[in-house]
Amino acid sequence: MAVAARRGEDRILTVPNGITLLRLLCIPVFVWMLLRPNRAGWYPAALLLGALGVTDGVDGYVARHFGQVSTVGKVIDPIADRLLIGVAAAATIAVGAVPVWVVAVALAREILVSAGFVAVAAAGAKRMEVQWAGKAGTFGLMAAIPLFLAGHAHDDWHALAETLAWVCAVPGLALGWYAAATYVPRARAALAEGRRRVREEGPG
Repeated sequence: MAVAARRGEDRILTVPNGITLLRLLCIPVFVWMLLRPNRAGWYPAALLLGALGVTDGVDGYVARHFGQVSTVGKVIDPIADRLLIGVAAAATIAVGAVPVWVVAVALAREILVSAGFVAVAAAGAKRMEVQWAGKAGTFGLMAAIPLFLAGHAHDDWHALAETLAWVCAVPGLALGWYAAATYVPRARAALAEGRRRVREEGPG
């Protein structure tokens, strides 16, 4: 059973991985919409970005409930999250649709967590699972950015959209940094476990 489970997790061609790949391929489309003249593509870009944020939960649900969890998916899903947030944040700052400090706080957290994950992996520790608080924080920011964008678009409900953006952004930032803080003891435990495993297995 353990061998079968391992083979299952080694799969690459799964529906959740396909959804994640689609999210990555939509990033250039989002940027193209955002750069159209006279803000003509801002509202469609906001809708696309919101849809991409929703699919972040869809691929995880499909993976868990249909037995399609894979090692590749565990790696590329958080990468897709951070790349999508990074590109969306940088692009919306460039066009003046989102407060700079909101993005700065969010990106600082993403850089810190990404660097921590890489450092832990390089030290030989097992890969840490993404926490619910981190996923919830990411979802909040993925909702806030398109709402900020819609709030600056030429649309009748732009004032409501900007209010909703703040409702999503503040809890999203708080949850993201809470998750970053809780990764510290987990990283220490993962490093200790990795060192213990190395000592037990011995050289070679």
